[in-house]
Amino acid sequence: MRDLDVSIIEQAVRDLCISANKILPPELENRISFCAGCECEELPKSIMNSLGENIEAAKELDIPVCQDTGMAVVFAEIGQEVHLTGGGFEEAVNKGVSRGYTEGFLRCSVVKDPLRRVNTGDNTPAVIHTRIVDGDKVRITVAPKGFGSENMSCLKMFTPSATRQDIIDFVVESARKAGSNPCPPMVLGVGIGGTFEQCALLAKIALCRNIDEPNADEYYSSMEKEMLDGVNALGIGPQGFGGKTTALSVAIEARPTHIAGLPVAVNVGCHVTRHASVEL
Repeated sequence: MRDLDVSIIEQAVRDLCISANKILPPELENRISFCAGCECEELPKSIMNSLGENIEAAKELDIPVCQDTGMAVVFAEIGQEVHLTGGGFEEAVNKGVSRGYTEGFLRCSVVKDPLRRVNTGDNTPAVIHTRIVDGDKVRITVAPKGFGSENMSCLKMFTPSATRQDIIDFVVESARKAGSNPCPPMVLGVGIGGTFEQCALLAKIALCRNIDEPNADEYYSSMEKEMLDGVNALGIGPQGFGGKTTALSVAIEARPTHIAGLPVAVNVGCHVTRHASVEL
């Protein structure tokens, strides 16, 4: 059994909130640069180049890459051989989020109640997803989620009679309806299976996957490619001004489901789909 003081978790979450908002995953930055070279028309090419310049400026000026620094979504994998000491885990995570957003001068966007709409002032509480796993390590991922893209997400409870093509068409149609709202080019996370709530979580998990890593199952990796091709054929383009690059990536996560159901969720991410991880 390994002891781990929650103050270490607090500090890690604090640092991840800041770094995730300022520096994109390198594979995403590289994809934006690559796709800029794929554009033939001057306007979409210019927009893609401007997105790349914005990413570089955020690094140089040490400022967030987007003004919407998002709601903090925290994924934690806690080894069953870890003994957390010094306080509560979720309290430590929220203290870390509070410090990250206030000390990092990040925009605080969370309201305490969904209808009465009073800002909490420090971007807490975070959305926390915790799993108990083997080992004596703790892995934490912070994924700040802006709501220009989150608002465009959707879920559909298909019946088992739905075909593979039906699901592809649903994802493409979701992107069409989203249009320019999520600041395209988008990153799409797709959850298939489980229950109503699990497929939505799977879609969020898919957004945190390295975009250079296709689904390990060839059946689903080929669906990812078909979905991406279908979305890019829409011609929405960078920031909605037309072009070849409407989406940078589509990632699918699938899980077992009930014989009578086939839930599918699409979690829409913008071109700055942010996440950062650390193992403690």
